[in-house]
Amino acid sequence: MSFCYAYPRPAVTTDIAVFTIRNQRLSVLLIERGGDPFCGYWALPGGFVEPDEALETCALRELEEETGITGVWLEQLYTFGTPGRDPRQHVITVAYFALVPMESLVLKAGSDANDAQWFYIDDLPKLAFDHQDILDLARHRLRAKLDYSTLAFRFIRDNFTLGELQSVYEIIRGEALDKRNFRKFVKSLGLVEDAGYFKQGGPGKAARLYRLACPDQLYYTR
Repeated sequence: MSFCYAYPRPAVTTDIAVFTIRNQRLSVLLIERGGDPFCGYWALPGGFVEPDEALETCALRELEEETGITGVWLEQLYTFGTPGRDPRQHVITVAYFALVPMESLVLKAGSDANDAQWFYIDDLPKLAFDHQDILDLARHRLRAKLDYSTLAFRFIRDNFTLGELQSVYEIIRGEALDKRNFRKFVKSLGLVEDAGYFKQGGPGKAARLYRLACPDQLYYTR
């Protein structure tokens, strides 16, 4: 004899913390919710996973529908499932984070979002659900991975000066770095090469430009 048991099933969503550097400050992309719950609150882009839909596919779809952003690289962050985190029902969310250069983005709010805007990470509005907790963990993960990965390269153009790269690290870490030690660290990765020309403009000596020797190793972690 076989038995069939019916168990209550939680819903599954994805949420995405998209970071960029704007006006020399770390910023995150938020959407203004257009429906309940938390109508009018700011939140991370995201939404419910459709039947037979992969998690990352859902994250990319929701990001495009709510902000107009496409073609970003995502890294899975953590799964949040505390009962009561969503007043509608028991909802488990799989959170992702993404890093993008500011100049490559054009925002366009859509779907159930009233608006989509960049906010400085140290000047955020009150967020819906437990999205502040998600964002805090994403920021901690970003800082931690600076020491053993090339994630910071995702914030800059294809050709960059070492000074520009150091500025990215300083903005994320929130502290000044020793110039000589930083350059030793970058060169120890073995992924940067001379681009063959200099950045002109401004007073002083022209700065040498660099690039990734192997762009397909942009996600390299050692």
